[in-house]
Amino acid sequence: MGCFECCIKCLGGVPYASLVATILCFSGVALFCGCGHVALTGTLTMLENHFSQITTDHATLTIVIQTMQYVIYGIASFFFVYGIILLAEGFYTTSAVKKELQSQFKTTVCGRCITATFVFLTYILGLAFLGIFGFSAIPVFLFYNMWTTCAAMKSPMANITDPDTICVDVRQYGIIPWNATPGKACGSTLGDICSTSEFYLSFHLYIVACAGAGATLIALIHYLMILSANWAYLRSACNQNEYQDIKTKDDDVEEGGSKEGLNSSYS
Repeated sequence: MGCFECCIKCLGGVPYASLVATILCFSGVALFCGCGHVALTGTLTMLENHFSQITTDHATLTIVIQTMQYVIYGIASFFFVYGIILLAEGFYTTSAVKKELQSQFKTTVCGRCITATFVFLTYILGLAFLGIFGFSAIPVFLFYNMWTTCAAMKSPMANITDPDTICVDVRQYGIIPWNATPGKACGSTLGDICSTSEFYLSFHLYIVACAGAGATLIALIHYLMILSANWAYLRSACNQNEYQDIKTKDDDVEEGGSKEGLNSSYS
């Protein structure tokens, strides 16, 4: 076998669908976790500087943000390991299906059960990340409302007699308590907040984090289709081999019976 034939054989055993899903999953998780972590830090800094200047007012929010950042660490670590496991499972299943179709290998019940377990687990993770994707869109919506308000005030077409009457009150979103000081920003103060690096960076990072969550969700759906197809292929190949075994045994029995009949006719 030449080098070219060997390369073709190796490339033929690569589960390209699982490889694409793994790259998409790693990219989405990296964007979601990395951008989300930095955006949460920037949001806390912006709130401390402009909306809640008393430490006790946002103490609960600080704990929540720190907890979410630790959860992000866990999500990144888990999906790094889980993606590698699913990619390895894709290599195993691709090789098993090809060998089983060639009657060189037979899958076990344990192997099919492992694939079915991954199908169930990926389905649960897909539902969980669907919720995460929806949750990650909330800060994008809040920052977008704040940005459009600032843009409307700065627009030359705007006819605003008293800009100080236009405010953004973050207390109504439940982020900080109602007794937080000042809790809201109005007029030129609001415009200055929208011009800060914390707001600009956090807004765009939340958008990227939301896109990363969507990419991860698509990757999990892709994984789910791959695992379901692999399980169906393995099950079909197993049934085909069982049928071939039964047919071979029946042929052997019939051949043995015909030989006995011939021997009795000659005797």
